[in-house]
Amino acid sequence: MTTQSPSLKTMLEGLIGTLSVSSVTPAFDHSNEPLVTLLADWLESAGFRAEILPVPGHPGKFNLLGTLGSGPGGLVLSGHTDTVPFDAPLWTHDPLKLTEADGRYYGLGTSDMKSFFALALEAARAFRASDLKCPLMILATADEESAMHGARALVTAGRPLGRHALIGEPTNLRPVRLHKGVMGESVRLVGRSGHASDPSLGNNALDGMHEVMSVILDWRAELQQAHRHPAFPVPYPTVNLGHIHGGDNPNRICGECELHLDLRVLPGMDPADLRNALAERVAGVGRRRGLQWSVEPLFAPIPPAETPTTAAIVRACESLTGHAAEAVSFGTEMPFLNQLGMDTLILGPGDIAQAHQPDEFLALDRIPPTLELLRALIRRFCVEGEAAAG
Repeated sequence: MTTQSPSLKTMLEGLIGTLSVSSVTPAFDHSNEPLVTLLADWLESAGFRAEILPVPGHPGKFNLLGTLGSGPGGLVLSGHTDTVPFDAPLWTHDPLKLTEADGRYYGLGTSDMKSFFALALEAARAFRASDLKCPLMILATADEESAMHGARALVTAGRPLGRHALIGEPTNLRPVRLHKGVMGESVRLVGRSGHASDPSLGNNALDGMHEVMSVILDWRAELQQAHRHPAFPVPYPTVNLGHIHGGDNPNRICGECELHLDLRVLPGMDPADLRNALAERVAGVGRRRGLQWSVEPLFAPIPPAETPTTAAIVRACESLTGHAAEAVSFGTEMPFLNQLGMDTLILGPGDIAQAHQPDEFLALDRIPPTLELLRALIRRFCVEGEAAAG
């Protein structure tokens, strides 16, 4: 063995006990530096070279890359360091303290997905750098739960990592090779307010938004007819009208109205093309009604992602788990890792039903099979090397 790093349970306690919330609301957002520093120390004590990489333009946010061995190719075990905000009074157990009860480990991030780092390090204890033909990398990113700044920074830097990647998001130890993209769009109309007793005194933006909503619903039907992917439980793209606000008083003509949309798009669909198509439809209503209009992203889109069924990481995880690779509707960092030239699979011990909820937990009986799976992947892609993996 090569490591003096802490026990698995001690690592889990340290990870859960280190606050690393990310949020688009500044009041809830925290630096992930303490967690990254903790992980870097453990990686170095386990024989890894640890690099702490600041995320440009986001003070207090860091990615971390630990590397065991050297050379091209290899395997990346990837996860995000952050959690969502939490409501401590709704928890039965302290969210920032690892608690063992009922055959489970409770705590914020046990399922989604801090525990994966401890499991990856525990699995790596069985290997020395000299054992590896191809490197093993453990990647920890910033801000996945808010804007994916960490993964986006890796793509911008363009630094090659491994050839194969596994993201330890909660999938109940079932392999996932594709997911939908996520878009959030704001549609805004500006008219002219006036006294409600005489419609000619203004130009009602709410009336215009009613027409916009009808146009969007027609467009949604067109998208669902034109695009299908049978791997998904909901096999077509979805468009959800999720939030609307307009005007300020019933006796005033509404001068401004804003609508927020959620779009879940299939692999092969381009978010930029979809935004342009939406803008064309909104512009048509604006022209007809003499309204100012805009279509703006609420956040940078998370692209859809798909790794081929023939990829070595997909075939390996299907063989090791006995499950065919699936599709999910939630977004991950998979498209960004794929952009860096890796074949990426999502597979982790947690349950997505536990994510973002009070009393989040990881079942203890998920730990042994996860360690067995990770060690098998390290042997296949790092010890045996690229020839065996191809």
